Amino acid sequence: MTRRRWGILIASALVVLVVIIIVFISISPKTPSLAGKPQTTSTVGAGGGTPGTASHLSLVGQSSLYQRGMNAALAIYQQYVYIGNRTDGSNTCGSGDSRGPGNACPHPHPGVLIVSAADPAHPNIVGEIGPPFEGNVGITSRELRVWPQQKLLIVMNFRCSAVLHACPQGTDAVFPFDLKFFDLSDPVHPRFIKSYVPASKAGRPLLPHEMFLWTDPHNANRALLYLSTPTLSVNTKVPNLLIADISHVATGGAVTEVAEGNWNNLYPQANNPANYNYNLIVHSMGVTADGNRAYLAMEAGEFLVLDTSDVAKDVANPQLRLLTDPANRPLWGNPAPCSNTCPNGHSAVQVPGRPFALTTDEVYGTATDRSFGCPWGWVHMISLTDPAHPKIVGQYNIAQDQPSFCSSQANDALTEQFTSYSSHNPTVLPDLAFVSWHSGGLQAIDISNPDRPTQAGWFSPTPLPQVANEDPALGGGPNKVQMWSYPIISNGLIYVVDIRNGLYILRYTGPHADEVSKIHFLEGNSNLGDALTLG
Repeated sequence: MTRRRWGILIASALVVLVVIIIVFISISPKTPSLAGKPQTTSTVGAGGGTPGTASHLSLVGQSSLYQRGMNAALAIYQQYVYIGNRTDGSNTCGSGDSRGPGNACPHPHPGVLIVSAADPAHPNIVGEIGPPFEGNVGITSRELRVWPQQKLLIVMNFRCSAVLHACPQGTDAVFPFDLKFFDLSDPVHPRFIKSYVPASKAGRPLLPHEMFLWTDPHNANRALLYLSTPTLSVNTKVPNLLIADISHVATGGAVTEVAEGNWNNLYPQANNPANYNYNLIVHSMGVTADGNRAYLAMEAGEFLVLDTSDVAKDVANPQLRLLTDPANRPLWGNPAPCSNTCPNGHSAVQVPGRPFALTTDEVYGTATDRSFGCPWGWVHMISLTDPAHPKIVGQYNIAQDQPSFCSSQANDALTEQFTSYSSHNPTVLPDLAFVSWHSGGLQAIDISNPDRPTQAGWFSPTPLPQVANEDPALGGGPNKVQMWSYPIISNGLIYVVDIRNGLYILRYTGPHADEVSKIHFLEGNSNLGDALTLG
């Protein structure tokens, strides 16, 4: 056979092969990228999942917080850091605790700790808000904010879980929820002012979960709390979001409800909560510095944009206008039913001064839900150029969120069940984001190119040898790092809390470090400080 005929036969065979491949692709189902996540380009941060390692984030100071474990959110006023507690004032043993079951597991210092960071290299505990206001049985002090102009500390309290937080079983009637307000005229000895139980227009008490503190740029004496009040209801009179005016609390006045909303009924098949794995709720929300927009992190419903300009302008009977029809929302889970592939959205905040939002997904181990576990959850960058049709433009995750890790020996049974390499709370600058990433430590992400966010650094502390109480849901695996809180940037330093290991004060030296060094104050869940000048 001649060389020419061989060439013709080979060429013909290649053509047939290509046709077969094309036909195969066209008729084969598409395998979803990363367990149901979108096909958008995703970048991977290599570091963070190994305790005792860091890059471009150096330790300035730390406090073990009495090695109590189960630390919650932080807030800062002047030189003082206030840190809540994920558990309570009982002696309840957590699920899997070798000392249990029963009441053989003391919870030391269960209240809100007060730490002086006058010398950031040597933060020291100077006080604690305890009973009867905080540190009570069955109740966690989960969320904290400070309105510094009014010297007002806000603590959100609600019933903690017997399974997740090592608390006794009970009901909201036995262990009631509220927000407590404290006067910080004496920062070391906060004075209790009053309690507030959120309620709908219909008078229904509403269990709060997370809050955003918004202060009016045009009126220094006006402040609002945006409260997520999670409900599975499709009844628009049962709010998933409540906005409350706290302007007069510091002077003894009342809290007044301003607006409320629930958009679950706009999601297909939402009348059956099982279609969304019983998770179609507003988990949290970010509000723009000017107050004209709110970004809703819908746990099983991805992301929505809300027009809140009436509220910002303080008009009578303000209307909340949904700009994103759920049919046009950016999808990174699956449409209903998504019972095993729901996205578990957690946080949503705008990139200051830029038409993008950053969202996080929070996914625990399979011990809490069989649909959870590896590859856990990560960051999405969303274009807001058209808020009616937000689009995912980029993703960022870490090595432990990759299928290669999920199928490796490193993802052993305890890691899969009781660990989370998942994004949680973000604080965002124009070109940088700092995200607490549970066992992935604190992640610094370069978002100057939202299409391809890249790792700019990380900090994963060396865990304490032991703590009084391990987190039942997050502490059973071999990695004992559990970065959790919204990072706070204060005077160019980053303050962040690890559930297990305490308070860390860090200095960032990576790409765009100048953005951080110039910050006087910035946090991901308020528009205080530099949020107004950044946009």
